[in-house]
Amino acid sequence: MDVSRETLTPIFGDLTDQAIEYSQILASTAVERGLIGPREVDRIWDRHIFNSLPLITLMPNSATVIDIGSGAGLPGIVLGLARPDLQITLLEPLERRANFLLEAITQLGLINLQVVRGRAEEHKPRYQIVTARAVAPLPKLLQISWRLIAPGGKLLALKGESAESELAAAPISRFNPSKAEVILASYPLLPEQPPVRVISIEKAG
Repeated sequence: MDVSRETLTPIFGDLTDQAIEYSQILASTAVERGLIGPREVDRIWDRHIFNSLPLITLMPNSATVIDIGSGAGLPGIVLGLARPDLQITLLEPLERRANFLLEAITQLGLINLQVVRGRAEEHKPRYQIVTARAVAPLPKLLQISWRLIAPGGKLLALKGESAESELAAAPISRFNPSKAEVILASYPLLPEQPPVRVISIEKAG
C-alpha cells in the first residue's frame, strides 16, 4: 500500500519523515527479525500503522502510557509519532524485540518513548493508559495489566471482531472497574480506514 506524504503530514506533522522511516523499518528489519510476517509488507500502513491510530482519540493530553508486549512497536511507536505529547513506555520481555525497539526509537530520534525490557507482572510504575495489541486473551490481559493502571486510568486493548464476546465472557467484576465497554474507534483524518474495536476498561478513581 503506497501512502502519499499529503495523507501523512496532517497526521504526523513534523514527524512525517520519521513515520515514513518507521514504515520502512517495519518492512525490512522487522521482517528480517521475524517481528512482522513477510506477507504483511504490503499492509504495513493500513493493517498496522493506521490500525493503531484510533487509540489516540481515546487518550488525554500529555498522558503517561505503557504499551505492554510492544513487539515491533505497535501501537506504541505509532502513538508516539502521532502524539509527541504522550510519554510512552514500550514494555517488552523478549530481548531481541526489546533491542529492536531501542534501535528503532534511537534511529527515529523519538525522545518521548523509552524501552523497558521486562514482564508486566514485574513492572512497578503506574500509568494513565495501558495499551495492548495481540498480547493475550482479556482475562489474562487484565490479570497482568490491572496493577499498572493508575486510579482513573484505562486499559485500551485493540481487539478484533470477537471483542464484544470476549468482554462479555471475561470476569470483569473481579476488578471492580468504573466502566467497561467496546468502542468502535475511528481516526478522523482517515475516513476511509475501517474503525477498530477497542476494549476500554476504566479503573475507579
